[in-house]
Amino acid sequence: EPFPYIYIYIKLLSKEIRRRREKPKNKMDPLHSLSKTLTPLSLLFSLFFCITNAAAFNLTTITFNEGYSPLFSDFNIIRSADDKNVSLLLNRYSGSGFISSDYYNYGLFSANIKLPSNYSAGIVVALYASNGDIFEKNHDELDFEFLGNIHGKPWRFQTNMYGNGSVTRGREERYHLWFDPSKEFHRYTILWTSQRIIFYVDEVPIREVVRNQEMGGDYPSKPMSLYATIWDASNWATAGGKYKVDYKYEPFVTEYKDLVLDGCTIDPIQQVPAANCDEKTAELEAADYAAITPEHRNAMKWFREKYMYYSYCYDTLRYPVPPPECVIVPSEQELFKDTGRLKQAMKLKFGRRPRTRHPRRSGSRRSSRVPDLPVA
Repeated sequence: EPFPYIYIYIKLLSKEIRRRREKPKNKMDPLHSLSKTLTPLSLLFSLFFCITNAAAFNLTTITFNEGYSPLFSDFNIIRSADDKNVSLLLNRYSGSGFISSDYYNYGLFSANIKLPSNYSAGIVVALYASNGDIFEKNHDELDFEFLGNIHGKPWRFQTNMYGNGSVTRGREERYHLWFDPSKEFHRYTILWTSQRIIFYVDEVPIREVVRNQEMGGDYPSKPMSLYATIWDASNWATAGGKYKVDYKYEPFVTEYKDLVLDGCTIDPIQQVPAANCDEKTAELEAADYAAITPEHRNAMKWFREKYMYYSYCYDTLRYPVPPPECVIVPSEQELFKDTGRLKQAMKLKFGRRPRTRHPRRSGSRRSSRVPDLPVA
């Protein structure tokens, strides 16, 4: 459905119109630079494009049994009668997880996911590709990790990438979401090709890694399986471990549906691909989700400037020279300190409109506005 784009462009249009009326003076506001390039007319055109052309990606879904098997704690895995939906449970006895039945040499991995509701601090829900079970010392990995939640606060999540065992060179980015992911299903997608990696939330690209020669083995290139897990990470997941899992709210349930595994299956040891591998790879790289269009690019810009709160690319204390895949975007860079964290902390709450502080005297600066969040 085109809803995510419609919502994004309506928000962009309304923000632009509001800013033009108010004539803001705060040039550090991330929407200041955006308003220079996105006029109301172009936003309306983009909205028209969304309604007419930006339907959901054309993905082929599978049943659980067609592509997956339990990873651990079968007793905490609940499958629907038609085998199209699966729930992972965490209780005081164990978490749970499932794994793809095959390894893939590049692919598209996707699922509609609904996260645990109520108090879920300390819980990590992950959708990730990895080969750590085969290549223990030089594994590759691509992660979506949802980092627990205190009721009423926006969920935090991170994406990460490891290549060839480069665990000492973490490439984390952390974000908020513009919706409550525990209220309804949303699609989370990892596209992994020989030339680029794109993380999507619904049809909005939130991160792109383009392979270059300087990356060397840091670019994931060995066959990987897809994993989905829920587990207790009380020691670090929420506010650095300040808030723990509270088992009086158990069981904690994550629901998955519309499962997608699309790519070239391969033997991870022999590196022998399936017979139709070249055809599969060509289809993957020619698909609509394999390239970021100008409309996608605007949506990604909107997301990253409004909801990203840490990026390793701007963490100059950790990496005085940014890793080679980093593309430094000035409108993003100005938002972050040398720790890679935001200069001004986000204070977001679902369903509530932040108050606007008006200057008390002439010459005082108007505070930046936090974008309204949709009421789930």
